[in-house]
Amino acid sequence: MKIVVCIKQVPSTNKVQLHPETNTIIRDGRKSVTNPFDTYAIEEAIRIKEKTGGKTIAISMGIPETEKLLKDAMGRGIDQAILLSDKAFAGSDTLATSYTLSLGIRELMPVDLILCGKMAVDGDTAQIGPELAEQLGIPHVTDVIEILEMKQSYLICKREIDNGYQLLKVKLPALLTVLKDINMPRMPSIEGVLQSETIEVIRKDARDLEAKTSKLGLSGSPTQVVKTFVPERDSKAIEISGNIEEKAAKVKNIIGEVLGNGRSQD
Repeated sequence: MKIVVCIKQVPSTNKVQLHPETNTIIRDGRKSVTNPFDTYAIEEAIRIKEKTGGKTIAISMGIPETEKLLKDAMGRGIDQAILLSDKAFAGSDTLATSYTLSLGIRELMPVDLILCGKMAVDGDTAQIGPELAEQLGIPHVTDVIEILEMKQSYLICKREIDNGYQLLKVKLPALLTVLKDINMPRMPSIEGVLQSETIEVIRKDARDLEAKTSKLGLSGSPTQVVKTFVPERDSKAIEISGNIEEKAAKVKNIIGEVLGNGRSQD
C-alpha cells in the first residue's frame, strides 16, 4: 500500500508578517513548524504502514527551508519526502496549491491513500484536502476521527459531524483529512533522525512538474486578499454600585449604548 501525506510549514508564532503588496504571509523557514494537524496525518500513515506494509511518502509545497520539516517527518517514520519548491508557486491560494500538489502526486501514481490534516492553522480554510481530491478525481472524506478497517480496495472510517459521528465505506484510492483525536503523534527517534539525514529529499520545480504557469502562484489564484489587519482590542471594566433597581437601570443604559441606542435610559 502506498500512502501519501501532505504537510505544510506554518509560522511558529502568532506574530505573522504579511507582504505589503500581496498581503500574503512572509514565510521564514527558521521560524516555521509542521502544521500541527499534519502531524496526526503523518502518524496515521505510519500506523497504517506498520499494520499493512507498504510505503509512506510525505509531500509539501514550500520554500527550500521546508526540507527540514520533511526530514522531521522521515525521522518519525516516513519513508520518502518530496518538496515542491519554485518562486512561481509564491502567493498561491488553496486552488493553486492543490493544483501544484496534484501534479506532484500524479507522478507517484498509483497511490492508495492520501492523508491531510484537517486544515492549516495559518489559514483555517480546510479547503486543500477536498480541492486536491477533486483535482485527482478521487473520493474524499473530511474530519476523520478513526480508520476502522483497511482493505486493498476500500476502507471504513468514522468521521465527526455536527450532531455525532458517521461511518463511511470508501473506495480506494481516496483522500482523508484527519482530526487531532485520531491518534497521538510519536516523536522522532534518534535512529530515525540519523537515518533521515542519509535520505535525500527529492526536489521538484514547476518545470519538473510540467505545470501550467497560468495555474500557479498569484496568477493562478482566483482568491485575492484585499486587506489584512490586526483587530483592535478595546476592553474596560465598569463598576456598578447601588441597590438592585439602580444596578439594573445602569446595566440597561450600558447595553443601550453598546447597541448604539445613544439615549440614556431612566
